Amino acid sequence: MTKGINTQAVLAMRSSGYYSERTAGARNVINNAQHMVLAALTETPHSPTLRIADFGAADGGTSREMWDKVIGVCRENGDNRQIEIIYTDLASNDFSTLFRMMQGMQGDLKHAYQTHYENVFVHGCGTGFHKQLMADSSLVLGFSATAMHYVSIKPKEIPTHVHSVCADDVSKTAFAQQAAKDWQDILLARASELMPGGRFICLNFGIDESGYYLGNTGGQHMFNQFHKHWKALLENSTITTEEYERATFSQYYRTIDEFCEPFANAESAVRKAGLILKSCHSKLTKCPYEAAFIEAGGVGGKMSNREYADSLIPTMRSWSETVFRTALDGRNEADIDRIVDSFYDAYRDEVARNPAGHAMDYVHIVLDIEKIGG
Repeated sequence: MTKGINTQAVLAMRSSGYYSERTAGARNVINNAQHMVLAALTETPHSPTLRIADFGAADGGTSREMWDKVIGVCRENGDNRQIEIIYTDLASNDFSTLFRMMQGMQGDLKHAYQTHYENVFVHGCGTGFHKQLMADSSLVLGFSATAMHYVSIKPKEIPTHVHSVCADDVSKTAFAQQAAKDWQDILLARASELMPGGRFICLNFGIDESGYYLGNTGGQHMFNQFHKHWKALLENSTITTEEYERATFSQYYRTIDEFCEPFANAESAVRKAGLILKSCHSKLTKCPYEAAFIEAGGVGGKMSNREYADSLIPTMRSWSETVFRTALDGRNEADIDRIVDSFYDAYRDEVARNPAGHAMDYVHIVLDIEKIGG
């Protein structure tokens, strides 16, 4: 195993609102978790300030509707406490778009909750969630969706694929070990931040009981498609072998057992830190872009194959592009743009030729975690 590659300085969702505008699936997943968040808040301590953290929030657009509704319910129920919402992500994140959206300066004004409610304060934290990000025992509710599958260190480049789910055994083991360490670090950091009685709701990409995961739910395999089109660039000498291997996603999809393991033993560091697992289950969310295509009649319907491809590929590109751009580091920007555009164009063209099975279904492992103790 190599020493590891720290990619946190360059990882980011595509900026200027591109990510949240083209990621309807992630928004649907978060909106469907609203009931869990509200239920948890009814059981948390009534602290003077309601402090909430949204970990790995990107530009904040995918969770904005949920937080708007959660704040509205709190106010309707007579909870007039001052509310602090702390959005966290890496230093490379587009925080300026986040702040503009919350204040109604960009995007749909409907859920710009800072314009709707008084005594709601929004802050940003540009440090990764693998570390403690706020003062001890100061957090009432932590929330994270579609974020904590990122490992803090890429343990190695995968020589035969782009993602650990399809990697060789040596690479897969290296990523599994890194992910296990990271998950413990994430939990211990949240244990420090949460006040006794506080909750952490986590909706994380993972592998469900059927072996399904993001983009692999019975149709075309999204990561195999990524790999196929990236490898084609190697085979026609557009990219080098080193660039081919550097397109390794800094991600690991944990199984339910891997998520639950730190809570299984009362003597584990996580349990000793006061965290207990209240519930854990898997959830599959169908691709909204495929659903719209089917509703329009599918092949031969009101939406053309090309229109479907033009709706699907941008949602994949919004979160994956940084991987392929970073793999080309050292080239000039025009060259990188040309290669990356050709990569996604090839995938889009394949979908347009035959849309059958191409979609991006979401598979999440949903955890409700409580901090106990006095």
